[in-house]
Amino acid sequence: MPTALKTHRRRSQPIRMTYQCLPEVKKYTTEMAASSEKMLKKPHVGKKRKPPTRYWEEDGKNDGKKQKEGDNNEKTPQKNKKRRKGGGKRGGARGKVISGKSDPFPGSAPVPEEKLKKFKRGEKGELPPRPQYKLRDVVIRSEAASDLAQKQNARYDLMLPEDAGFLEGDEYEDTCTISQDDIADAVDITAGAKYFSLTLSQFGPYRLDYSKTGRHLLLGGRRGHVTCLDWQSKQLMCEMNVMETVNDVKWLHSEALFAVAQKKWLYIYDNKGIELHCIRKFNDVLRMQFLPYHFLLATASATGFLQYLDVSVGKEVVAICTKAGRLDVMAHNPHNAIIHLGHSNGTVTLWTPNQREPLVKMLCHQGGVRSVAVDKTGTYMVTSGMDKKLKVYDIRSYRPLQSYFLPAGASCLSLSQRGLLSAATGDIVQVYRDVWGTPVTKPYMAHRAKGSVWGVHFCPFEDVLGVGHGEGFTSMVVPGAGEPNFDGLDANPYRSAKQRQEWEVKALLEKIQPELIGLDPSQLSQVDHSTWEQRHEDRVQVLGFDPLAKEKFTPRLKTKGRSSSGKVEKRKKQVAHEDQRDVIRQTVEDRMKMDKERKEKEKKEAAAAGQKSALDRFRK
Repeated sequence: MPTALKTHRRRSQPIRMTYQCLPEVKKYTTEMAASSEKMLKKPHVGKKRKPPTRYWEEDGKNDGKKQKEGDNNEKTPQKNKKRRKGGGKRGGARGKVISGKSDPFPGSAPVPEEKLKKFKRGEKGELPPRPQYKLRDVVIRSEAASDLAQKQNARYDLMLPEDAGFLEGDEYEDTCTISQDDIADAVDITAGAKYFSLTLSQFGPYRLDYSKTGRHLLLGGRRGHVTCLDWQSKQLMCEMNVMETVNDVKWLHSEALFAVAQKKWLYIYDNKGIELHCIRKFNDVLRMQFLPYHFLLATASATGFLQYLDVSVGKEVVAICTKAGRLDVMAHNPHNAIIHLGHSNGTVTLWTPNQREPLVKMLCHQGGVRSVAVDKTGTYMVTSGMDKKLKVYDIRSYRPLQSYFLPAGASCLSLSQRGLLSAATGDIVQVYRDVWGTPVTKPYMAHRAKGSVWGVHFCPFEDVLGVGHGEGFTSMVVPGAGEPNFDGLDANPYRSAKQRQEWEVKALLEKIQPELIGLDPSQLSQVDHSTWEQRHEDRVQVLGFDPLAKEKFTPRLKTKGRSSSGKVEKRKKQVAHEDQRDVIRQTVEDRMKMDKERKEKEKKEAAAAGQKSALDRFRK
């Protein structure tokens, strides 16, 4: 816009700037000011958007046009009526329905009953009585949260497409005759790289352990060689020789720490091979098992002691003398954190850190027990003994389900996440499928190692079986062994260093105390049905006095003749009468409630007696 600029300057005044606008500009500014005043006076009303059409609605454009051409005057009073009826609130009828039509699929999506049963968390207990209203509300809320978690898990399980694929042979072909070389040639490069062998003949035989995520491998040679590596990328983390006998090796809660049971004492190392602790209270350790949710390292020694070490604080929890001699057979139940020990007299005992005596004692074999394995659900236990028998037990009833005869006997057992059983006899490793169902007549897969097998272990979340033998280590490909769908919040094979740190902090905060270990974990969610009177009596016996008893009323001393004997007694009676009124009032309320319930029950019985039965016509 063209403008003219003039300046006026005086000695005593600063520079002033004035603008002289053209008439067109002046007219434009006045129009803009007038329009802005109108907008301030009248609020802007936007155009109402058309509600979205749903897929169940018929796409009738002509009908919509006819409705628009109809009377517009009838729509406005209807809208006003709806607004007046709803009251302008969000919870009105207008907020519930968007398109104006009812939903043809009301409620949440249905979930199959089979999926709900899969994620069921025990039976629901009885609710506490109504006087305990706070406990009752807590139980109701916890049960509602448990039901919601069950439904959500069932819905998420429907979205897991991965499934475990087993090895299938051609017609009249046994899968146990298929060699590992044939499997490695038939599968892709990534899966074929999982079959490899490490020739370590100088320091064998070897024991092994996989980390909880299945990413890292720990090897311990009988003659002192200890190494840990990322077996998928074949990256070596550390390697050392402890210069003495190694009985067993075990990863702790993460791949940063591992324990080694050496000839005399128990040692803790990090993944760089640096010795962190030498625990001399744990001597002559032969076998180890780690409880990940309790941060407990359970050890079985040659002197017959079962010891628990809390690795979060570095203290011994308990040392139990089993009085059963040398302990070289040990297994861990992942479901309830019970330790299974096999003994030379053919018995298997179940232990917890809470009791000095075994919870269960089972006679499984006529000879000594050589190996024990428990599945991840805590339902089945597989044992092998010197009598060359392989037995499958149901831990819920402690009864044998199946019994198999192996000519050479099984020295090492391991169960996969999908229920495959590996049994090592000499230098041959055999894998069986569904051993607790129908009787098995032949193995699923078989492989001959280079030396006598010393340890077998299935890798979590992978179709891999690790075999430690006298000539080193062999990684076998076993289709259908690993769980294809993992829980990333519990054990994530692809987690980063930051995610591992966060998981470790949360796991320490959620650590379960050793006192909560028991045969039935569902007992923790059950309600104690003991009455309030019984608990009060127990409390009085423990304390030696009644903490809820009212103190005897003692009148306060008053002056000016107000504390005479008569007035003191009068005040005592007044307080006693007030207490008595409360007791009488409560008794009357209870009596009225009982009478009301009795009358309702009589009405129901009278109504039931007045109804005629179909058999009344046969009565005389």
